[in-house]
Amino acid sequence: MSRSSLRCHLHSGSNSSYWFRFAAKKMGKAPLFLFGVLYLFCIADADYTIYKDPKQPLNKRIKDLMGKMTLEEKIGQMTQIERSVASAEVVKKYFIGSVLSGGGSVPAPQASPEKWIDMVNDFQKGSLSTRLGIPTIYGIDAVHGNNNVYKATIFPHNIGLGATRDPQLVKKIGAATALEVRATGINYAFAPCIAVCRDPRWGRCYESYSEDPMIVRSMTEIISGLQGDVPANSRKGVPYLGGQHKVIVSAKHYVGDGGTTHGINENNTVASMHELLSIHMPAYYDSIIKGVSTIMVSYSSFNGTKMHANRDLITGFLKKTQRFRGFVISDWQGIDRITSPPHANYTYSILAAVNAGIDMVMVPYNYTEFIDGLTFLVKNNFVSMARINDAVRRILRVKFTMGVFENPLADYSMAKYLGIQEHRELAREAVRKSLVLLKNGKSAEKPLIPLSKTAPKILVAGTHADDIGNQCGGWTIEWQGKSGNTTAGTTILTAVRNTVDPKTEVVFSQNPDSGYVKQNNFSYAIVVVGELPYSETMGDSLNLTLAEPAPTIIKNVCGSVKCVVVLVTGRPVVIQPLVDQIDALVAAWLPGSEGQGVADVLFGDYGFSGKLPHTWFKTVDQLPMNVGDRVYDPLYPFGYGLTTNPVKGN
Repeated sequence: MSRSSLRCHLHSGSNSSYWFRFAAKKMGKAPLFLFGVLYLFCIADADYTIYKDPKQPLNKRIKDLMGKMTLEEKIGQMTQIERSVASAEVVKKYFIGSVLSGGGSVPAPQASPEKWIDMVNDFQKGSLSTRLGIPTIYGIDAVHGNNNVYKATIFPHNIGLGATRDPQLVKKIGAATALEVRATGINYAFAPCIAVCRDPRWGRCYESYSEDPMIVRSMTEIISGLQGDVPANSRKGVPYLGGQHKVIVSAKHYVGDGGTTHGINENNTVASMHELLSIHMPAYYDSIIKGVSTIMVSYSSFNGTKMHANRDLITGFLKKTQRFRGFVISDWQGIDRITSPPHANYTYSILAAVNAGIDMVMVPYNYTEFIDGLTFLVKNNFVSMARINDAVRRILRVKFTMGVFENPLADYSMAKYLGIQEHRELAREAVRKSLVLLKNGKSAEKPLIPLSKTAPKILVAGTHADDIGNQCGGWTIEWQGKSGNTTAGTTILTAVRNTVDPKTEVVFSQNPDSGYVKQNNFSYAIVVVGELPYSETMGDSLNLTLAEPAPTIIKNVCGSVKCVVVLVTGRPVVIQPLVDQIDALVAAWLPGSEGQGVADVLFGDYGFSGKLPHTWFKTVDQLPMNVGDRVYDPLYPFGYGLTTNPVKGN
């Protein structure tokens, strides 16, 4: 009997003393101490398992672990649940593969990073106490910084980043975001959104970098910032993570989410296969090459087929043609919405989604219904074990690759990175580069910008001038965002006061009447107005007009004094009727927490350089209208943006 055989028997739980005596007889007169050494070696080595050994090849670890897993444990890995229904006990009992925070779902209001880490580690301890100790992963929508978390750096939303035309800046933002996500103990970000927004009536247009697929493709560089740079010799399609200061990500929403009819959220994208592949698909090619770990499926349909049930595009194209090796995840209650009304036939939804190729389901609440339903479908041969094994193999590949087996618990020393000054300076740079100057003076010979820092008296007006919540937009602290003093940052009003000469009087009046403006002898006015925060379907708009009092503020102020209007919006809006009254017009998008970047450019410390990532229409009747269309008559064309030079000594 060989020593390896003895080890094998000891591993299998056999009576060790029996096998020790058996081996002694077989080995004859060998010195007794050798048996003792061998026995101690075997006992010390008894806990060894291949899947726990990071030195073993990835596929060997996956195969070893899967060989030990029951159906119950496999289906648990395919289940993602919301933190509000999760606990260490639930994670342990149901072998839960992943937990998430929905938008605005936090351990406590204004929770510290340490509070977040406590929560995440508590869930993890539940998973580590299971028979096989497969760690869970924790996901969050970090779509413009770690935006659910109080005092995190809030970067401009993607539409603003598209205006920068600067992929390397976006990569740096990805790296900073990864650190701030890790600062809260979280290792999985549901970002980036690589939608190509073809109609600004869509409530998620600000989550899209551009109407131009080439710009969206270039901005997938954020994946390299979030996950790390894939080694040069890596196989295409294999997930990658560059260390414990990085996070795995989810390119979303696969595919065609930005092309729905009339821009209606979760609606139907009517397009030829050529249009789908040339407009909406290309950024996924780049994401896969960059080692994206997961891809999230869209609520929308493609030519009438719900994407969550589209086997041809998920299994056929993404997994087989594109050779994507990470895992495919549903959106929030995404499989429920396969039926109309949602959840009308949940067993069918599970069947359709899993057989389409979805590997992990963001349930997020009724997890026992999902687990029981999928178990029934497998045991009755409606879903094959081969399909279950494909899903679990992909999930485990990501988990082994990200090192969560070796580093399952979050590191409290990372908490220091949340909202650090270096990241705020980076966000401020991004704001500066995202601003698009649409008009500068009633004539080119008399520009208003750069504004004078030494003017005796200036007016700042508008609903968005001194409101950090409006400035950040949706997906900030809460799912829909919220007006008011919601998180740490610098408002545009504060930024103006920080920038002008100490002798300059800055007067703030949110909604002044024209008489007040005329009587106060202002040198000029800065009007900051825009859209109130929204996300997803709540942001769908068929008219895209600025709500009152914004138009009235513009008329009262700009009709009485020279003015620059700063638009804080998630997309182009109807502005043509007011343009003639405005001296200078700036698209600031949703700049985030660092409003100082707006003042940096308005007052000439830096020049304007941003270019429109979306066509600015005249009227909504023209929509959809995108660059390259046969009929193209915009107010400001795609790529438009006036430039200014920095002014020394202003």
